[in-house]
Amino acid sequence: MDDYSILQLPDGTQLAYEVLGSDHKPEGASVPLVFVSGTTSCRGDTDKVSSLLAKHRQVLVYDHRGMGDSKARKDDPFTIETLARDLLSLIQHLQWSEVALCGHSMGGIIVQSLLFLPFHRTNPTPLRFRVTHVVLACTAFTPNLDPRYGLKFARRPTGPLTLELIRETVRLSMPPNYDSEWFASEANQERIEEIIDRGLIGRPFRTILQQKRAASQYDFTGFHSRLSPDTQFMIIHGELDQILPFSNVQGFLRLIPWARVVPVGDAPGSVPTLRFGHDWIEYFDPQVWYGVFEVFLQARCREKARL
Repeated sequence: MDDYSILQLPDGTQLAYEVLGSDHKPEGASVPLVFVSGTTSCRGDTDKVSSLLAKHRQVLVYDHRGMGDSKARKDDPFTIETLARDLLSLIQHLQWSEVALCGHSMGGIIVQSLLFLPFHRTNPTPLRFRVTHVVLACTAFTPNLDPRYGLKFARRPTGPLTLELIRETVRLSMPPNYDSEWFASEANQERIEEIIDRGLIGRPFRTILQQKRAASQYDFTGFHSRLSPDTQFMIIHGELDQILPFSNVQGFLRLIPWARVVPVGDAPGSVPTLRFGHDWIEYFDPQVWYGVFEVFLQARCREKARL
């Protein structure tokens, strides 16, 4: 993903982004979709699915400040709200009137923060676009306090950091993103090596620690009740998630009663099982996830057409 654009923000931050499927018009059934990535992630990490979705709609992928090809100030405040306002700036820069959002892990927290900006206690900010659909993937509505979960990093080895030592450190930090069976499977070893190679580029550890801290310091108390039922929500969360508890699904359903959980079964728009880990996009054939998104994103368009 070398062909990208830069959005310069007033505070000096530079956001690297790409609009895939840019030949599609962002209207009607082809509402544009934004992937908002989680901690440690860069814009190319969703390419297995985003490239498929871009065949029928515009898809925005971008690097958070300080990650990938994006730049951040040395004194960057780095809060969830800051990252949400980055997302707001990007969407408004593209002048989209409607948009669908998919936030994974920290990205899901950022998406919620964006939706709550109009109700901000001290600096309310209107959204100049309509959010039609939201996918909250393996994310949270309150900081995780359960020590059994959370992002954990392998101990940094002593001595000179050779490439092999760095690769091994990355590998040792990866298992909680998946499940033990997936990670040990011979069929996934080549993909794991690809993920390690990708993980060595554009992911400064200092920025990752800032992201981790930001994802533990937010308060959404009282905000979910302000959400509009006109915005459709879908929750994707695997039973084998070791970063954030699967019980978050029920918490979201209490806070957003009209939300749906990704269906399980053989029908189009379903996943075969909920037995998947935190890095959900690495499970199942990409066509499965393509179907999940397309069925979800098109459902309301069909409902509106019947009215």
